[in-house]
Amino acid sequence: MSHTVDAAAAWIYRGVWAGIVALFKVPPEPPTLPSSGEAVRSIRPSAGFLRYLKFFFWVAFLPGDIVPLLLWLAVSVALPLVGAILIVPLVIVLIAPDVIAYVGLHLRYDTTWYVLTDRSLRIRRGIWVIHETTITFENVQNVEVAQGPVQRLFGIADVIVQTAGGGGSRGTSHGGEKVTGAHVGVLQGLDNAADVRDLILDRVRRSRTTGLGDEHAISSAHANHATRSEYSVAHLAVLREIRDEARRLTAAASP
Repeated sequence: MSHTVDAAAAWIYRGVWAGIVALFKVPPEPPTLPSSGEAVRSIRPSAGFLRYLKFFFWVAFLPGDIVPLLLWLAVSVALPLVGAILIVPLVIVLIAPDVIAYVGLHLRYDTTWYVLTDRSLRIRRGIWVIHETTITFENVQNVEVAQGPVQRLFGIADVIVQTAGGGGSRGTSHGGEKVTGAHVGVLQGLDNAADVRDLILDRVRRSRTTGLGDEHAISSAHANHATRSEYSVAHLAVLREIRDEARRLTAAASP
């Protein structure tokens, strides 16, 4: 039955997705960032993430499908005519919610993008309302990989990016994220989470090293300044005069 529902939902989904793109102007391509010639990398959740979502879909919907089906079978055995009459509403009750939820899962999967430049990360997700969050690497405080037991089963993990002020307790759930204000971004459903974490950490280090200028040039300037004398010739002459006057006064005060 699940295979039939999946096939029917997939056929309906293609039409629904095309209609939503046209009606709500949902961009099918990844979001853009002002890169100024920087390298841009677009990342999608892996196929395992879609299977992960479907797993919880069946866990949630399967009990609701079995109970009405068992009741219909019992009625059909006792009252075949009534069972025949109820078969149409039964199909609607069983299949319609499954199809709607299935379409919702695919919409969530297809609208999720993670885009990285040398300076920032943009996360896009959403179904009815598309949310985009931009995180500047200069503000990133911590990057970690989180993986639960079910995620391990599907070979996926999340990359959690915490920015300044986001190290405290995490509050309400938003699109799969635990957030405090806008201080945490979550890249969900990655099959190369460790590589993405290392990529973000590398860009965080580069961003902090580069800053608004050239740190190497500034360091060199400080080094050159440290090798130069702190005092000019005029300064040294005044200091000698002060030294000589102090010696004269000391000698005059001596008995």
